[in-house]
Amino acid sequence: MIKLNEQEMKSYLNQIGITDIEAPTKAYLFELHKAHMRTKSWQTIDIFGGKPAAIDFEQSIALMLQGRSGYCFHLNGAFSTLLHSLGFDVSLHRGGVQPIGTEPRINSFHLGVSVRIEEETWIIDVGLGDMLYEPLPLLFATYERTPDTYKVEPSSLAKNGWRLVHDPEAFFVGADYDPTALQDIECFKENHHFYSTSKESPWHDVFLIRSRHEWEGQELRGCVWKRRTKNGISSTEINQKALWFEVMAEQFGEKLVHYSKLEREQMWKRVREQHEAWKLIKS
Repeated sequence: MIKLNEQEMKSYLNQIGITDIEAPTKAYLFELHKAHMRTKSWQTIDIFGGKPAAIDFEQSIALMLQGRSGYCFHLNGAFSTLLHSLGFDVSLHRGGVQPIGTEPRINSFHLGVSVRIEEETWIIDVGLGDMLYEPLPLLFATYERTPDTYKVEPSSLAKNGWRLVHDPEAFFVGADYDPTALQDIECFKENHHFYSTSKESPWHDVFLIRSRHEWEGQELRGCVWKRRTKNGISSTEINQKALWFEVMAEQFGEKLVHYSKLEREQMWKRVREQHEAWKLIKS
């Protein structure tokens, strides 16, 4: 894993709204994780837009410093690099996310992270979209984190591995992790290539952005904006272009800085056409 210099660390911290470099304590770890979740959404926009970014640590860091984002490989790759550079004891892990209606898997389609600090191991994951707002201890138990109830339990797929079970009302079931600490991210590159370029990829033609703030999880899938709070799930259909861009910018922190005005217009048109086609199928 590479190390950032002081200026790079400060630039990254500034991107997530943190001013100072501090000692690698548990309190600082929590502050960093929550700040990252507030400011860097999980998203498939660059895949949808035909501009997928590589997942090398350098490239993932560059995304964050440019005010951009990505999906799990970029988010957890960049954040783990920042933590490592700040002096935290970081490990990378093979993982797999379980969508609704599927079986658990550890297929290296998810990059997991853990941090060892003060004789405790913490599950770090800023790459699961609407899930962890703050670290969870790697201890098998149930955790109430409004609006969610999580479980950490042994994985059935890897000896000494662990499984994060998402809230029953959430947008996916959970994720499993292999305990082996990786030396690099080479094992993820083939999967990233498939995810980001193949027409068979689940994200090839899907505009999706997710985030988790302190009291809610949310996603924008095409023109449908869903928010999960302790009071349940609300769904809003966005039919106006200006509102669609506003929701992305204000709710998800995504201003499409990597796209020209024409490209943004084309993206809205494509999303809108897909949404209307989906409504016809659904009706």
